[in-house]
Amino acid sequence: MASMEALYRFRRAKNLTAQVLATAATIFGLFWLAWIVWTTLSNGIASLDLDLFTKMTPPPGDDGGLLNAIFGSIAMSLLGVLFGAPIGVLAGTYLAEFARTRFTARLGETIRFVNDILLSAPSIVLGLFVYTLVVAPMGHFSALAGAIALAFIVLPVVVRTTDEMLRLVPAQMREAALSLGVPQWKVTVQVLYRASLPGIVTGILLALARISGETAPLLFTALNNQYWTTDLSQPMANVPVVIFQYAMSPFEQWHTLAWAGAFVLTVFVLLVSLAARAIVSRSRMVHD
Repeated sequence: MASMEALYRFRRAKNLTAQVLATAATIFGLFWLAWIVWTTLSNGIASLDLDLFTKMTPPPGDDGGLLNAIFGSIAMSLLGVLFGAPIGVLAGTYLAEFARTRFTARLGETIRFVNDILLSAPSIVLGLFVYTLVVAPMGHFSALAGAIALAFIVLPVVVRTTDEMLRLVPAQMREAALSLGVPQWKVTVQVLYRASLPGIVTGILLALARISGETAPLLFTALNNQYWTTDLSQPMANVPVVIFQYAMSPFEQWHTLAWAGAFVLTVFVLLVSLAARAIVSRSRMVHD
């Protein structure tokens, strides 16, 4: 009896220690997040007004905003998701549902290996790849090349997420649908996609959050443009590159705009991440 009580106390002590360490780690991470948000806000608050969203990037010494850069970031990020997400969903579906025979299983493992390499590849390498593939033959930078570079970042995230989410769908759902004579493609589209949709959407949102702050690939593809443009075949302004260039400049007004842009970008990433978490939480509540 004494040994059981000692074991119980030991386990309670281990549980308490784990809770304390987990709480400390959470507070540690939140502290740095709050510091980042406060630093960007305090340094960029002078430019956080309506002009930031209604005026173009200014020349040195003038007032202005980030309208063209915000538009460029939204356009290229959405195009990157539009290019990368459908291919990623289809590839993830193939890995989860069709790579099961001897030959396709080997092919699936090869695809997963390549996808893992692409997932861990530095973004600047992807930017250089797209520069060689698109920019150099075209002879100039373009927003389209920037969107393609971002799509290469979106692709492996969506592939991994779709693969994992489809594998989590119970096999009984597949078997029940197939036993009713439903074709495989209908099982995938009407049963499996519906069951795994929250997870797939979450992966796409997380990929969007990741590419929204990428700078290196856009330096080699879209570059920048001080003026308003909607021509995807020409260089286009974007918030990450503007932040980089303005932060490196000697002009105080540009520094303030860079901090304001960093704050807006940080808040956007936080909101997208919270939206992804909300989707996951809602899905769990529905299933429970």
